[in-house]
Amino acid sequence: MHFADQLTLARAFSVPVVVVLFAWDFPNHYYWATAVFALAMATDYVDGWWARRTNRSSNLGRLLDPVADKLLVMAALIMLVGVAFPAWMVAAIVAREFLMSGLRLAALERGVVMAARDLGKLKTGAQATAAAIGGLAAGGAFSTDIAWWAGLVALALTWISGLDYFMSAPRVFRGQQPA
Repeated sequence: MHFADQLTLARAFSVPVVVVLFAWDFPNHYYWATAVFALAMATDYVDGWWARRTNRSSNLGRLLDPVADKLLVMAALIMLVGVAFPAWMVAAIVAREFLMSGLRLAALERGVVMAARDLGKLKTGAQATAAAIGGLAAGGAFSTDIAWWAGLVALALTWISGLDYFMSAPRVFRGQQPA
């Protein structure tokens, strides 16, 4: 297993830590949770950079990377329901992620590994930013109205990128790489 894949696994393993820090009520816990979340999300950039730099990208990495991202970001957003984000907003984001995971599984059954697309990367960045803003707002750094708007931007990009992926579905179901 390459270093980039190890970073991806570390991101996935950080999920319980982030959840516990958001849930455990102690002074400044939202700030601690947000800091660990941000540090873990930074590994997403580093693992991609490292894999490209060393020319060691793998199908395992292409498969696990979006899963680790989804686990971490969805966990943070869910932990912030009712504190920084309305449930409907997070539910709409989670629903799209489940639909996308189904498409990825269908592609995998046909021998196609769907790598992250540019809009998908932008979506992940918007979701991570919204979660970080939500964590800081929950801690009292600023109004939760700012988090709400960041969440709305993330929601819009989430569904726009989902449509982009689903437009490639016919090619995937024929066993071809998405265009």
